[in-house]
Amino acid sequence: MSTDTPISRFPVADPAGLPADLAERYADVQERSGFLPHVFAALAWRPDEARAFFAMHDALMDKDTPGLSTGERELIVVATSAANDCAYCVVAHGAIARIRMRDPLLADLVAVDWRKAPLDDRQRAVLDVAVRLATDPAAVTPEDLDRLRAHGLTEDDVWDVGAITAFFALSNRLAHFAAIPPNPEFHLLGRLPR
Repeated sequence: MSTDTPISRFPVADPAGLPADLAERYADVQERSGFLPHVFAALAWRPDEARAFFAMHDALMDKDTPGLSTGERELIVVATSAANDCAYCVVAHGAIARIRMRDPLLADLVAVDWRKAPLDDRQRAVLDVAVRLATDPAAVTPEDLDRLRAHGLTEDDVWDVGAITAFFALSNRLAHFAAIPPNPEFHLLGRLPR
């Protein structure tokens, strides 16, 4: 993608003018990944919302529980974002899923059709409920939640399936609304061993 391609239909904050806490977070992300994901730049013009967005993201995505690993959390994002036609989130979180799942192919297979991806029964149940919530929320039943519990998910894990799906529905819609393109760097992450 050319450097002339806009990363948002809305203003993009000057990095030099960011509040100190956001500037520190953004610098840390850029140092660790080697680039600043476009969603960070696109949200920075509204600092309070950017803080809230990333706090919710971290609360949902940066924990690894016996019922739902960090990689499986990313697969929820990939599957539901594919259902919502969100290229930014499919590409960005597909990259993170490849790294966290230690599998260079699984995220792509989930993005194309999670039902045909090589998932175990628990992962398949998680994605089934998450995609249903993303595409037809009123169709989610108590039996769906019971099925997740039967696969060993705790109440917190079951909630996280719904909260991740709901949070990324927000993210998908903001990415669509602002026309945020995925960073080219995401396409190569997690594909080859280091």
